[in-house]
Amino acid sequence: MDFSIINRTLPILLKGSLMTIELTVFTIVLGSILGISVGLLKLSKNKVIYFISSLYTWMFRGTPLLLQLFFFYYGLPNLGLNLSPMNAAILGLSLNCGAYMAEIVRGGILSIDKGQFEAAKALGFNYIQTMLKIILPQTYRRLIPPIGNQFISMLKDTSLVSSIAMVELMRSAQQMYATTFKPIEIFFVTGCIYLLMTTVFTAFFSVLEKRLSIYE
Repeated sequence: MDFSIINRTLPILLKGSLMTIELTVFTIVLGSILGISVGLLKLSKNKVIYFISSLYTWMFRGTPLLLQLFFFYYGLPNLGLNLSPMNAAILGLSLNCGAYMAEIVRGGILSIDKGQFEAAKALGFNYIQTMLKIILPQTYRRLIPPIGNQFISMLKDTSLVSSIAMVELMRSAQQMYATTFKPIEIFFVTGCIYLLMTTVFTAFFSVLEKRLSIYE
């Protein structure tokens, strides 16, 4: 193994990893907002609202993320909408993440005892008040493990945006390989960086889960 290649390319790969983390955080934040909204809509008794929200999750969970990224970056220009690689990546990843987060949120809400809803109704709370003041405060502790898993999955899935010329960790690795022709060194270091990032964030969510479980 050529360690001189590693020393030369490591700073570039680390810079790419920062973009990977930034992209993941953007995606999870936007995806969570979207997921909570859609998750609540999927619990609606209105058939039209339920159908539209279900159609969204069905489409984005049932098609490959890579196909979705291609659609937003290569397909939308044919409709007159040109997106930069960053914007296409955030849009595609967020919509995909939102579909999975919607199911996580819906499942978390359904795990709350129905008596909580009946008690809120007896107190005169409407649907929004019930969710904001009673149900969601109890639900978020139960959502930490699946949200942590979604974060780790999205961290790895960001590697797919290299296919639309978005320069993050995987794209940086491909560029370094193209200039050095040292696949073992480049991809070994890239794999180590991914492992380091996933290990750090897995540990973070584990600690967060333990701390929140104290209040259960």
